[in-house]
Amino acid sequence: MLRAIIGLAPDGVAYVPSASIAPIIDGALEAQANGDLALVYPVSREEEAMGLVGAYPFAGKFGVIIMQDNGFGNALTALTTFAAAYHLPLLIVANTRGGLGEYNSMIHSISEPVPELLRSANIPVFRVDRRNPPEDWGATVKEAGNHAKMTFRPVTVLMEFYDHKDGKAKA
Repeated sequence: MLRAIIGLAPDGVAYVPSASIAPIIDGALEAQANGDLALVYPVSREEEAMGLVGAYPFAGKFGVIIMQDNGFGNALTALTTFAAAYHLPLLIVANTRGGLGEYNSMIHSISEPVPELLRSANIPVFRVDRRNPPEDWGATVKEAGNHAKMTFRPVTVLMEFYDHKDGKAKA
């Protein structure tokens, strides 16, 4: 999946720090250190990421956001009134929360409706989970990024990371 992001050659990757997606963030930072990604940087909130990465197309550039799906509660206004309204291509890669193995008993109240919220705002949503082989994850991310560029709009890939072998999982 990270190779797919690298293959899209984004000019920048913004991320909202999170332990749930730390392996992806760490991989992106390592790719930056190795010269495979141009710029990888943290943002404090999801709407900040929408503003920064959403501005890339104004300079002829393309960016990616790495975040959690519950962050769409913070980002929805910036996503719909800026990125979508101005036809700004950007790729959002978000892990899902609230499903199997979730330890936070309240997170499902925002995370479960996220796909429908995004679709009702005309934001394309593609999903991958443990039933998909790794190559499908990469192919989905790659095609979603290309779709964003081709259709001039934000596109989201939602990824479910539940691992039944994880001792911290509560399911």
